[in-house]
Amino acid sequence: MKKTIIGLAIAASVLAAPVAADGPKTSLRPVARAAVELTEPMISTNSPARLRPVLRPQDLAPLVWLRAALPWKAPITSDDLAANTDGVAVYPASMGRSRSLRPQMRPDVIVEKALARRRELRRGMVCGDRGLQGDNVGYVPGKFDGCGIRDAVRLRSVEGIPLSQAALMDCSTAQALQTWVQRSLIPGVGNSGGGVSQIRVAAHYACRPRNNQPGAKISEHGRGRAIDISGIRLRDGTTLTVLNDWASRQYGKLMKRLHKQACGPFGTVLGPESDHFHKDHFHFDTARYRSGAYCR
Repeated sequence: MKKTIIGLAIAASVLAAPVAADGPKTSLRPVARAAVELTEPMISTNSPARLRPVLRPQDLAPLVWLRAALPWKAPITSDDLAANTDGVAVYPASMGRSRSLRPQMRPDVIVEKALARRRELRRGMVCGDRGLQGDNVGYVPGKFDGCGIRDAVRLRSVEGIPLSQAALMDCSTAQALQTWVQRSLIPGVGNSGGGVSQIRVAAHYACRPRNNQPGAKISEHGRGRAIDISGIRLRDGTTLTVLNDWASRQYGKLMKRLHKQACGPFGTVLGPESDHFHKDHFHFDTARYRSGAYCR
């Protein structure tokens, strides 16, 4: 009974406590923002599209993407923006209707030339690769035992670079030469002298012993697996030769790099530092050895 009376007294005192007129300094209840009088209408009431936002004359943002995408830098005027009543990015009127981001069809003349070039490459390709141009020869018999080529091709150009003379070889050798041209010769020379215009061939198929020495084993040349390169010619007419440029200050590093990078695509790579028989040319052949490539 006594506890009940005490509780009622406390409740009465709380209800009787005066409430602050100003309320707490901080409150979780959001306070309404004061009304702000606008000096200019945000939407034009005279425009037929009353509910659409109107572009400001100085606001070029909707057309920035267009100028960045075009190779020309046509000026965007206030007239261009005024014509845009829909509020979306459009082509400026100053650009004219002839300028468009839509790709145009290639002229028939260009298409026909490209197709003719493709047909020409297909007719001249050997070893199933358009980068290898020449003639399919087939079986080439040898004068001596161990010579001959089972399925020979007469290679005339590699990756668009002509050989100084058509070279007789098998497809594995032609493909190894193509790899060397793609990975080493073309990027190695780069734009020096305008790039490579010709590969100077010193020797290809020949039924003979190694280094033309009597009693020696049959050379890989006699099997259609070898090619000798004496140099390269550049588009400006400069000719780099193994004999003259192997140790030259200007092209010595390039010649040594071309020699070194042939080791891998070819099984045997010989140059001026291997012996006196190769002082004036690179010997490349596709013979494989258990110990790996032989490069000197």
